[in-house]
Amino acid sequence: MTRPPVQALAVPLLTCLVTLGMLTLWTAAGNAGTPAQLSVADGRVLIPAGSDATAAFFTIRNTGGSDDVLTGVTGPAGHRAMLSRTVDIGANARSMAMAKDATVPAGDALTMTATTLDIMVSPPPRLAPGDRLTFTLHFRHSPPRTVRALAVAPGR
Repeated sequence: MTRPPVQALAVPLLTCLVTLGMLTLWTAAGNAGTPAQLSVADGRVLIPAGSDATAAFFTIRNTGGSDDVLTGVTGPAGHRAMLSRTVDIGANARSMAMAKDATVPAGDALTMTATTLDIMVSPPPRLAPGDRLTFTLHFRHSPPRTVRALAVAPGR
């Protein structure tokens, strides 16, 4: 004996409707998270000590409910800007390596420092204390942010 077509569809259809209803309730209750909400502050760029490169640093805060990813940076015209990371190479030695991206965690901040993640700028621009450089930070899920960094002496 075979089931009529309506009864054969009832179980999968009911399962889909119950699943969709539960997902709707879960999302409506705020459990699906909210988009990343980014702000950028504390921009600093080091006054270069040499002619190879200098570094810029920002603090990126994410008050949203979802992670975002810093995927790149555009620097001042005529200067290449890249994400770089300090890596341990053994025997208490460290080296610099290019970073493809960096996560900005939900409800937290990504703080760039000279010993973690920074923006390498090459060739270094001529800077005096108090000068400002403009950078555009690019993210996977959020629109780009154009920000300014204050020129400071190393160690500040």
